[in-house]
Amino acid sequence: MRTFDFAPLYRATVGFDQIADLMDRVLTTEGTQPSYPPYNIEKLDDDAYRISIAVAGFSDADLSVEVRENALIVSAKKAEEDAARSYLHRGIATRAFERRFHLADHVQVTGAAHVDGMLNIDLVREVPEALKPRQISISSTKQIEKDVVDAKSVN
Repeated sequence: MRTFDFAPLYRATVGFDQIADLMDRVLTTEGTQPSYPPYNIEKLDDDAYRISIAVAGFSDADLSVEVRENALIVSAKKAEEDAARSYLHRGIATRAFERRFHLADHVQVTGAAHVDGMLNIDLVREVPEALKPRQISISSTKQIEKDVVDAKSVN
């Protein structure tokens, strides 16, 4: 197992701690990563994404989608089942889960839909106008500096 020390990065940079934390979180191996429930992340457009999570056996009331501190948290807890049920084979897993997705800056959750056993969560990246690139017009008129004008008028 390979580990990385990000201390030099913290000492030499200012404001990049989120990137270092993200790298640390990705590179940290916690044994086996949970694989339940399975999910897909799709890129629908340049700034549009969809997370699809297989949630067979869960109703809308059992599911929770929450955005908190740049994290999308999807969780589910099945209501208590009737103890009178007797299964000969139980292959549909309806155990409780919590799935976290770290959201980049300016990514907003626009909606969620539960259709055909899939929970679809739509996201869009909305960059504020102040952060978008803008074109600066170049003037062709020659500008004289104020100090030069003042010096000529005094002499």
